[in-house]
Amino acid sequence: MKDQRRVVIDYVSPSVNCGKFYIKRVVNELVNVEAHILADGHDVLSASVLYRHESDKSWSEIRMNLVSNDEWQATFKVEKQGYYSYKVQAWVDYALNWRHGLIRKIDDGQHVVSELLEGADYVQAVSRRVKGKDKAYLLHLHNIFKNENDYGEAITEATSDKLFQLFFNNPIKFLDQTSPEYKVYVDRKKARFSTWYEFFPRSTSEKEGVHGTFKDCERLLPRVKNMGFDVVYLPPINPIGEVNRKGKNNTTEAVVGDVGSTWGIGSKHGGHKDIHPQLGSLDDFKSLIQRAKDNDLEIAMDYALQAAPDHPWVKEHPKWFKWRPDGTVQYAENPPKKYQDILPIYWESEDYKALWSECLDILLYWIDCGIKIFRVDNPHTKPFNFWNWIIKNVKASHPDVIFLAEAFTAPKVMQQLAKQGYAQSYTYFTWRNSKHELIEYINELTQSELKEYMQPNFWPNTPDINPYHLQGANESKHIQRYALAATLSSCIGIYGPVFEYMLSDSLLGKEEYLNSEKFQITHYDWTIQNKLITIIAKINYIRNHNEALQQTNNIKFCHVENNNLLAFYKWNDDRTNEIFVVISLDAYNSQQGTVQLPLYELGIHPGHNLEMHDLITDSRYNWYNEWSFVELHPTLPFHIFKINK
Repeated sequence: MKDQRRVVIDYVSPSVNCGKFYIKRVVNELVNVEAHILADGHDVLSASVLYRHESDKSWSEIRMNLVSNDEWQATFKVEKQGYYSYKVQAWVDYALNWRHGLIRKIDDGQHVVSELLEGADYVQAVSRRVKGKDKAYLLHLHNIFKNENDYGEAITEATSDKLFQLFFNNPIKFLDQTSPEYKVYVDRKKARFSTWYEFFPRSTSEKEGVHGTFKDCERLLPRVKNMGFDVVYLPPINPIGEVNRKGKNNTTEAVVGDVGSTWGIGSKHGGHKDIHPQLGSLDDFKSLIQRAKDNDLEIAMDYALQAAPDHPWVKEHPKWFKWRPDGTVQYAENPPKKYQDILPIYWESEDYKALWSECLDILLYWIDCGIKIFRVDNPHTKPFNFWNWIIKNVKASHPDVIFLAEAFTAPKVMQQLAKQGYAQSYTYFTWRNSKHELIEYINELTQSELKEYMQPNFWPNTPDINPYHLQGANESKHIQRYALAATLSSCIGIYGPVFEYMLSDSLLGKEEYLNSEKFQITHYDWTIQNKLITIIAKINYIRNHNEALQQTNNIKFCHVENNNLLAFYKWNDDRTNEIFVVISLDAYNSQQGTVQLPLYELGIHPGHNLEMHDLITDSRYNWYNEWSFVELHPTLPFHIFKINK
């Protein structure tokens, strides 16, 4: 019978690498399934999407609609965390095909007694699948289709919508064809929508020259919450190596008092499961985690798989490092950057199973302490199969855990990390500055296959990257960059208080901070309030109250007759929340332009009154035309309009 199947199912989407990797969603998001479905001849076809959660015993079914040109579509909602499976099923629908042909013959004036006799068989077959009034109705049709004296009633009922619905809802799937199964992994909402704030715990003391502690961090949590962030990301909190410790500004020789790079993990005080003694105790860290929860915040930890020369692993597990003939290990490099204070892990070690097990155990240790979010340092320098294994093992028992890939590397490498299981990824937004660059990059992320498995996280700055366009930049430029990140992407982050205090002094000719906090303790006045902080808090409030900004992919760039103005429309899945954003890319001059509203996407006609509610200023405007004039000044270089129809 398999050879007799006539239906072809082709180009099922979404799928990643033909189903080798799963697509990603968060709870209550939609999966829009499309497929090319065709058969020989002109018979009527029907198709369904079958889907189920890994805990379900049976498949749920939703019928597909023919859109055009043999392209079919259906949408289902994922309501639980974990894995869903889905597949496409299609068949020649002989009952509907009979009805379709019958109608054409009747319209042509033909007498269809023989055809009604044929239809009686289809009616009888469907009657076995229904009960009650529907069953009685079909049995009645079976009788009148066979009785030529009831011809008038028979053709009326044969062409009725009622019979169509009974055929449609109770299909006889003779010789049906089914596609391979595809998978969706469903995360909690924070995987799709999160707002990160990074700071160094050792720089939190109120006293200059004093090493900060976890207790000092607790003091700052209300500040972070009030700015509207929901994730507090801490660079490594582990003991810092003393051998080859870096000095200030990444000098290769440390002097007395130099604290070293937090990413040079491991010393006589311990390794990846230990805490830097000057930060506090494990109980202090657990207290910080709990205080963060009390403030509706989550602590994200750094997961950096590398070791200082005096890390306990070097003596306890020498096979985890690649030793040279002279008895040394080549330090880590990422030309032109050199990391003399770090020894790379030897991932091809014959003892790799023990190494992998220990790396997993590190994560489980901190998860048991209450951590559910990890920012992973340089994941592109570790094997892809390792990440697939470790993320799968963690998620099996801790589905709430989220991994962010810090991988500023080649595009396909970043994409592969996402395929292997990373929920979020750093991106090139940090360097995209012009209108053309931004539109091209966002369209790549949201209009290609990437949208199905790679969630971008936009960071205007990081401790590693002080982009040239922020070096010496004014307040307007900082506002612009945060507004861009926060409205283009649903996941964003900043390294503070450097960003909101607009501290951008750099090493000459490099995208690196002068007196980088990576290598020294910095003293800040954490009580400072300024306009940028106020605007950041307002934007974050808007993000938290508008679903259109809590996802990345529903975006359309709109034409505006000025290359210094960027305009775009965003919406949630059911379009109950619609946002229109206009941002000036000029930090020094006023910019004017005429912007085109996306009337088709809005489902309205020219002349329809739209109330444009500016959520920043709380001003309200009535727009009647497809084209509207806008003017933006450096003092407030953007609009976030909520569209009220």
